Amino acid sequence: MNQDNKSGFPGWARVALIIIPYIITLAVTQGFGFLITGVSLSQNHSTLSLSQTFIVTLLGLIGSFLIIGTFRIRVDKKSLISLGFQMPRFSKDVLVGLAIGAMIMLFGFVILLALGETRIEQLRFDWSNLLLSFFLFVCVSFSEEILMRGYVLNNFMDSWNKYLSLVISAFIFAALHLANPNFSWIGMANIFIAGLILGLSYIYTRNLWFPIALHFSWNFFQGPVFGFHVSGQETWSVVVQSRTTDTLMNGGAFGFEGSLLGLIFEAISLAVVFFLFRNRKPGMEIGSPERTEPAIVFVEANTSDSGNKHVKNN
Repeated sequence: MNQDNKSGFPGWARVALIIIPYIITLAVTQGFGFLITGVSLSQNHSTLSLSQTFIVTLLGLIGSFLIIGTFRIRVDKKSLISLGFQMPRFSKDVLVGLAIGAMIMLFGFVILLALGETRIEQLRFDWSNLLLSFFLFVCVSFSEEILMRGYVLNNFMDSWNKYLSLVISAFIFAALHLANPNFSWIGMANIFIAGLILGLSYIYTRNLWFPIALHFSWNFFQGPVFGFHVSGQETWSVVVQSRTTDTLMNGGAFGFEGSLLGLIFEAISLAVVFFLFRNRKPGMEIGSPERTEPAIVFVEANTSDSGNKHVKNN
């Protein structure tokens, strides 16, 4: 737990305080997105075009930054960078996160094809849609990670044990998906474990680059590349796939996240992320051994004899 609390509020209370302002801010910014794209608030949001969805999501991200940034500075009394935007290990964290997400979806797709659980109906390459999908899921990953790991998990760790904080934040993360279409309890379990995976590196490093990259890669390759539903929501995709029948193995209409195969891969990924980050501290590279601070040597003047010096090693 962090004993240096300048805000006057415990971490869990800061999370509670942001809930209503966060909802209101997103309602305003995303509502503006609906307005400028010509979408009625009463319209079924599943009918939005890819460009409309991107604009609404982008404005939601802007709203998230505004309200979380305001709370971080004004309420938490901390810097925006302290949410997890330290740069020294940016490239390595991003590359590892992208690789893990891409490999999980590639292997999962190939296995389901081999088992006859899904089949390829069509391949289509529309670079404008692919680019829009890319930036759409960049916005999604930033929005959710800044909120759930950068703010919620970060503040929970100021109040509670880091592992308890991890579990509670992962449960909240899963609960936020309860209203998604085609919800399933296996999907709930998968998203809960995903919350553990995304938060595990954060509790050791307090850095968001790995979870943002993994979150993005997981969603982007799952939906726009391989054609699975993303947490129950259909997206444009390069691969147009169809299921022979909905089963626990392929996840049905909820997508790969609703499958037993997804559960297996996530359990493996949780172990992989643990071994990658368990010895890492802020400022260290992935997989590097824990560093110890060198002895500090300083000279202290003797007040009784200014000519004598004492050298101390700590």
